[in-house]
Amino acid sequence: MPKAKGKTRRHKYSYNLNRKRLYRSARRRAAPRIACSHIRHAWDPHKSVAQNLAEMGLAEDPNKAVPIPKKLLGMEVESDGQQPGKKIVRKPYVVNEMELEASLPEKKSNTLSRDLIDYVKYMIQNHGENYKEMARDEKNYYQDTPKQIKRKINVYKNFYPEEYKNFIASLKPEKMEVQ
Repeated sequence: MPKAKGKTRRHKYSYNLNRKRLYRSARRRAAPRIACSHIRHAWDPHKSVAQNLAEMGLAEDPNKAVPIPKKLLGMEVESDGQQPGKKIVRKPYVVNEMELEASLPEKKSNTLSRDLIDYVKYMIQNHGENYKEMARDEKNYYQDTPKQIKRKINVYKNFYPEEYKNFIASLKPEKMEVQ
């Protein structure tokens, strides 16, 4: 099937087209991406970002929210005694929920893969503490060196100390029966 006429021709760059204006208008229309679910639920799409954040009691610009005192900069300035007007917070529950979420203790998600646990158990079961022998084992698919295997076993010991103790205790009776 023949190609359409004029498709192979090089296109000329249009110098008169203002591409910045096109991209800027597209960005303006897009809604902001909000990661926090508390803010997302309280967000009013008909208001500006500054208005939304002010209603929630959050700062739009952290540099303006917590200014550096002039004393620290080396200048002494007398204050007039006037305090800037306080903003009305209409949605204080957003800040309260965020503070509550931040105060919760962080869960430790230190886990090892099932394959690594099985690998370590196999090596200890068959070779005990002989890391050089472990390195020569045929199940050492990743060709770990003795030091790498020792490191993996230590990681397993640190992550699951109780399970490791029980595993070692279960191995001792088997060795006694063989002798």
